[in-house]
Amino acid sequence: MANSYRKVNLQIVFAVKNRRALLHKSWRPELFQYIAGIINKKGHYSLAVNGVEDHIHIFLDYNCRELIEDLVREIKKNSNAFIKNKKLCPYKFEWQSGYGVFSHGYREKDIIINYIKNQEAHHRKESFRAEYLAILKSFEIDFNQDYVFEFLDLLEP
Repeated sequence: MANSYRKVNLQIVFAVKNRRALLHKSWRPELFQYIAGIINKKGHYSLAVNGVEDHIHIFLDYNCRELIEDLVREIKKNSNAFIKNKKLCPYKFEWQSGYGVFSHGYREKDIIINYIKNQEAHHRKESFRAEYLAILKSFEIDFNQDYVFEFLDLLEP
């Protein structure tokens, strides 16, 4: 019987729902480590997890044995419970519904890992909104502005 071989690297992006319930810099590393643990326990391999106050990027070696939407739901549900149980956020914390998922070739692996690791520096120059819309456009994804994340820069008074 022939074996099946695959290498699927995915970048997942999702955002915080409540603009007051932000990912505080002091506890982000603990949250990102926890999320990497969720990914690894589900049989995938976490390559990078990082983000800033209003969103996160996950890059993983996807095992193709689970629906992506189920994986994202588990990551959001478990990380939300982690934040609540550890009382990390003084506000009601929720992730926004929806997410972006983007595939990358194996040769792009180091570039994507470095991009995710350097999110703070990246977002000193570019907003999450500009970043996310650029990703959607670079992957030639048709989207409706009404159904893209609520971006913090658009919610400010």
